[in-house]
Amino acid sequence: MITSHWILGPGAIGRLLAHSLSPIGAVTLIGRRALAEPQWLTTPEGERRVQRLNALTVDQLASADLPTPGFVHITTKAMAAEAALESIADYLPPTTPLVLWQNGYWAQPRITQAWPGPVLCATTTEGAYLTEGDEVVHAGRGHTFIGDLHHQHRSLTEALVQTLSTTGLTATAVNDIRARLWQKLAVNAAVNPLVALHGVRNGELRGAQYSGRVASVITEVAMILQAESIQSPNAGQGDAAWRALVWQVVDNTAGNKASMLQDVEAQRPTERGAILGPLIESAKHHGLPCEVLQALDAELAALEASYLSPH
Repeated sequence: MITSHWILGPGAIGRLLAHSLSPIGAVTLIGRRALAEPQWLTTPEGERRVQRLNALTVDQLASADLPTPGFVHITTKAMAAEAALESIADYLPPTTPLVLWQNGYWAQPRITQAWPGPVLCATTTEGAYLTEGDEVVHAGRGHTFIGDLHHQHRSLTEALVQTLSTTGLTATAVNDIRARLWQKLAVNAAVNPLVALHGVRNGELRGAQYSGRVASVITEVAMILQAESIQSPNAGQGDAAWRALVWQVVDNTAGNKASMLQDVEAQRPTERGAILGPLIESAKHHGLPCEVLQALDAELAALEASYLSPH
């Protein structure tokens, strides 16, 4: 039996998933606006491919008569995930498995608690972005880890991992998805706000102008993650292990334009609440200092206000 996948949020990762899954399953891409047909994908090797993706707006779902989805992948920004789910919830049995692809650690615990069916969480290093011409570029192959926060859905997770692996995406089922989400959050907090504020690519954080501030973010984040019982990466210890991980990611993605910088350039709201919010909240809960993180959050809020506030 062919599994049906709904993908809610036709951004870069949503469209990459749709292009990947369409050849092997029934895929419906759902967004707020209609998408052009056909849809183009550029592979990491530079090959351009075209597919006619089944794309609907939320308003068209009522009359679409679609089969019940085996999985609903929510690929919106973190701050939009709950509202996006609410917009289609009337068309879903409450037992439908959800897969959350958000950055940060904001939507995942909230939706896991609220949704009666299984909720899986994914964290991925697949690189993808949309061009001005509305095409998706698969900029770099990565690795996707999938699990659930309460270790209740291993067989479902393994089934999804098997499906993704069939499409050529590299995926692994894990029992420590909460730790992996926090780990990615730590890296995002050290990289995304600074590149967004200064309009630079990831690799430029190595420069003397920024590297000290990166280090001060890592110092605060390492203390917070220790309080959250998140082990240091790569079997290391404390600040040094987190510094090594962040600089490794910076080097590996040196030419990348981080998603938060893309949001600023497009004058969209950023994911500062999903990335910095959980860390600041945790620091306050544990009585830890977070002045560096709060300063970044305030600077980003001011930057957003400069283009989002009505003039």
